[in-house]
Amino acid sequence: MKNEYSLSRRTALKAGVLLAGTTLLNLKNADALPLGVAKTPALSTDEIAAIEAAIGKKGTYKDAEATYTIPLPRNDLKMTLKGEPVPIPFGFGGWVSIKKTVDGKSAVIMSDCVLLQEEVNPLMSAAQAAGLEVGAVHNHFFYEEPRIFYMHIHGMGTPAELAKKYAQAISSTKIAPQNQPPAGAPPAKTGKDIFDVTELNSIIKYEAAINGPTIKYTIGRADLTVMAMGAEMTTNIGLNTWAAFTGTMERAHIAGDVAMLDTEVNAVIRTLRANNLEVVAVHNHMLDDKPHMIFLHYLGTGPALELAKGFRAALDQLGKKQSGMGVMKM
Repeated sequence: MKNEYSLSRRTALKAGVLLAGTTLLNLKNADALPLGVAKTPALSTDEIAAIEAAIGKKGTYKDAEATYTIPLPRNDLKMTLKGEPVPIPFGFGGWVSIKKTVDGKSAVIMSDCVLLQEEVNPLMSAAQAAGLEVGAVHNHFFYEEPRIFYMHIHGMGTPAELAKKYAQAISSTKIAPQNQPPAGAPPAKTGKDIFDVTELNSIIKYEAAINGPTIKYTIGRADLTVMAMGAEMTTNIGLNTWAAFTGTMERAHIAGDVAMLDTEVNAVIRTLRANNLEVVAVHNHMLDDKPHMIFLHYLGTGPALELAKGFRAALDQLGKKQSGMGVMKM
């Protein structure tokens, strides 16, 4: 089974390697259009129903990406950052997404699991026992209590098979929907009440989503075509840059992630540091993705407008030709 899985991934990626490599060579700026790939076949109503039945929770289907995503927040946790309470939507919610490969012959699953330290290795073993693979384990934050780690899980199969394998893997964990407490009463004020969303939108040049007392910007890489396991990696299956805000306009926290090519990494780091934002992790999320993407997590505290300007400055480094060494060659 494992050999068949590895072979299928290599075979499916042959076209993706050539396609993604050409995209990278022709990349000039953030407005560049990705080269065309076959349109991802849609998930059927029956396939979505099978996913929901296996995992025990409904999610959201994005037609443009043919991707079904189920959020998996850790409502059982009470999180603090430097001793200050922060809400779960600030960055302590996981997810699982399923979409088909571009040839429609299989499907892929991607998940980001939010875990306490002692939960990491039991889930790692359970995921592999269920026939899934682990792509990465790492931090997203500094200063959080309790300490949180994030595990990326992936696999190939039919949508129903993948959902059943994933449900088996998480069945004894707190991230399983049946093991989660309800989210609780809605907050007295939402992110729309707390923040000047119009002003922040004008700086970041994207529209924020409201999630409880937070707001979040989620931005894809429309300038790139990234393939993994024969599927196109898109915003709702994990290829995105994001920024979440909590707190107040006068004193906000920002946390997020930047999806980068290797040639963009140091320009983004330099820009974030110049804007007094802390870089807390630089790592992969996926295996066998072409071109290979690097993800950077950052954190900051200060006036919301200044934090937004720093995030926007980092966004401006993506998709443009980098001068200097980029990635040094030996």
